[in-house]
Amino acid sequence: MVPLPDSLLVLFDRGGWLLWLILAASALMWTLMLERLDRLVRGRKSLYRAVLARWRPPRSPALREMRRRALLQWAEARFRRHLATIQALTQILPLLGLLGTVNGMIQVFDVLTVFGVANPRAMAAGISEALVTTLAGLVTALSGLWLASHLQQRVRALRDRLALALSAED
Repeated sequence: MVPLPDSLLVLFDRGGWLLWLILAASALMWTLMLERLDRLVRGRKSLYRAVLARWRPPRSPALREMRRRALLQWAEARFRRHLATIQALTQILPLLGLLGTVNGMIQVFDVLTVFGVANPRAMAAGISEALVTTLAGLVTALSGLWLASHLQQRVRALRDRLALALSAED
C-alpha cells in the first residue's frame, strides 16, 4: 500500500473514523462512475452491433413496436448498470458528512461538560472533526452528482440514437 503523506494522515486523524468511511464510499462511487464512463464510450459500438444483430422486424406493426421497445429496454439496462448505486452514494455522502458534524459537536459538548471552556484544544478536536467530515462529504457528493448527471445524459442520448438506428432498419 502506498504510504500517505503526513498532512493527509493528520487530516484523516482530525476527521475521525467517519472520514475513512467517506473515503471508502467516494472511492466506490468514483470507481463505478469511471467504469460506466469507460463502458459508455468504448462499449457503445459493440452494444449497438449486438442490438442491431438481434433486430429482426416482424411483419406486424404492433409486434414490430413491441420488439423494438424490448430491445431498447435491454440495451438501456446495459447502459444504466450501476447508475442507481452511484446516485445512492451521491445522496449518502453528504449524510455521512453531516453525521461527522454531529459526532464532532457531541465531542465538543462532552469537553464542555467535563472541562468547561478551560480546554480549548480538546474542543478544537471536535470542531475539526465536524468541519473536515462535512467538507469531505459535500465535496465528494457534489463532484459525484455532476458526473452522475453527465452519465444519465449520455445514456439518454445513446438510447435515442439506438432508437433511430432501429427505426432506420425497418
